[in-house]
Amino acid sequence: MSEQTDGAVRLKVVVADDQAAVREPLAAVLGLAGDIDVVAAAADGTEVLAAVAAGPVDVVLMDLRMPVLDGIETTRRLTEEYPEVAVVVLTTFADDDSILGALGAGARGYLTKNAGRQDITRAIRAAGAGQSVLDREVQNRLLATARTRAAAPAPGEAARQPLPDDLTPREREVLALIGQGLSNRGIAEKLFISEATVKTHINNLFAKAHIRDRADAVRRALGAGPA
Repeated sequence: MSEQTDGAVRLKVVVADDQAAVREPLAAVLGLAGDIDVVAAAADGTEVLAAVAAGPVDVVLMDLRMPVLDGIETTRRLTEEYPEVAVVVLTTFADDDSILGALGAGARGYLTKNAGRQDITRAIRAAGAGQSVLDREVQNRLLATARTRAAAPAPGEAARQPLPDDLTPREREVLALIGQGLSNRGIAEKLFISEATVKTHINNLFAKAHIRDRADAVRRALGAGPA
C-alpha cells in the first residue's frame, strides 16, 4: 500500500536479484528517488514472497534467473496471492520464452538491464499506477513474434480471431496501437487523451475480448484483421 507524504505518493518497492553486485546498487539508486522506498532486497523468489507477506509492498523489481524460485514462478504466485502487488521484470534476457512467460505470469513491466535509472523508476511508477511499460527491445520482439504466429498459426488454430462486435471504435483504436508496440503513455499522446482514460479503454477491451495480458493483446491486434 503506497503512502502519501506532503501530497506525494511513496511507493514501497522490493528489489530482487540473485547477484549482490546488482541488487545492492539498484536498491541504493532507487532509494534516492523522492517517491520510492526500498523496503527489502531479495536474492531469490522465496525471499520476495516473504518480504511481500511481511508487507506492505507496492512493486517488486524482479530478476528472472534466480535460484530456489525463479522470477516467472514468483511473479505467478504474487499475481495469484497478492494481485495488488505489481511486478516489473528487470533482466538481461529478451528471448520469447522469458518475455511471454513473465507477461503471461502477470508482470506489468519488462525491462532489460540496458535500461537506465530513469527508465527503471518510470516503469516502477507506472506499475504502481496500474500501467504497463515495456522496453523498446521487448516491444519489437513481441511484435515480431505476434506477426510470425499470425502468419503461421498452429495446426487447427484459426489464423484470425475476430474481435467482439461490441468493441467501441476507440477501444479498437487502442488495441491497434497496442499492436504497434505503444505504451499507455504513447497511446495517450497519440490519441490526445489521458493515461487514465487509456487504462479504462484497455480494461474494457480486455474484458470484452477476453484478452489475458498485453502480449495476448498484441497477438489479437495483429491477428484479428481489419476492424
